[in-house]
Amino acid sequence: MSAGLTIQLIAILISVACALLGVFLVLRSMSMLTDAISHTVLLGIVLSFFITHKLDSPLLIVGATLTGLLTVYFVEVLSDSKLVKEDAAIGIVLSILFSIAVILISKYTANIHLDIDAVLLGEIAFAPFHTTEIFGFKIATGLVNGFAILVVNLLFITIFFKEIKISIFDKALALTLGLLPEVFHYLLMTLVSVTSVVSFDIVGATLMISFMVGPATTAYMISKNLKTMLVYSSLIGVISSIIGYHLAVFLDVSISGSIAVVIGVIFFIVLFGKRLKEKNIKKIEKIV
Repeated sequence: MSAGLTIQLIAILISVACALLGVFLVLRSMSMLTDAISHTVLLGIVLSFFITHKLDSPLLIVGATLTGLLTVYFVEVLSDSKLVKEDAAIGIVLSILFSIAVILISKYTANIHLDIDAVLLGEIAFAPFHTTEIFGFKIATGLVNGFAILVVNLLFITIFFKEIKISIFDKALALTLGLLPEVFHYLLMTLVSVTSVVSFDIVGATLMISFMVGPATTAYMISKNLKTMLVYSSLIGVISSIIGYHLAVFLDVSISGSIAVVIGVIFFIVLFGKRLKEKNIKKIEKIV
């Protein structure tokens, strides 16, 4: 398999995995929380590294996931106090936890391959060179990890689709039916944290945020129900990955940056198209 095809497949797997979760975050008005989690989980990675002294230890994912959940909890505690608005709470928690991680990295991991810029920006172009041997075949680690997290996210959404749907749109009904919406909320946040960590080493936090927020927000404007929103969001992620890659090769620029730009362009095309359609409808209604 060529490096170009491998990069595109990895981008597609990560984009769909993120886009599926992004739909529920957008519907719950929690898009900015993704940004917070994508940064604060770095603290969990650093603390876990201090314990294991290995960058490939599974405990790094565990630590990062716990930090992601801690982020959600802190944000909700501040918001529920009614003294701090949610956006301010997100900013406060993000800046504190992420700053602690930056200090620890700069102070104690100077000679370790644990770089802040690499984590945030990422470089998917190097993904094909990091391989894992499976049944005697060398496969890009990004493909394995991307496929694994996509399957986990798909299974979660498929198995608990009705429960998640009711919890999002009618929390009171969910409580009445005994569905425990808070449990599904934290399960969703757990998946967001895990997906963030898996995406770190492959595409970086910046592109991960674009994958999780951009396609879902765009799909929200053109969808009539939750299922179509999930499908549209995934398709936008796939299309952006393919176009973004080829555009990056043509212009000789960053692949991650190019994909993120394409996601933004698609968003604005849909946004302006939607507004134009609404204006035309209003004109027709006036004429009629």
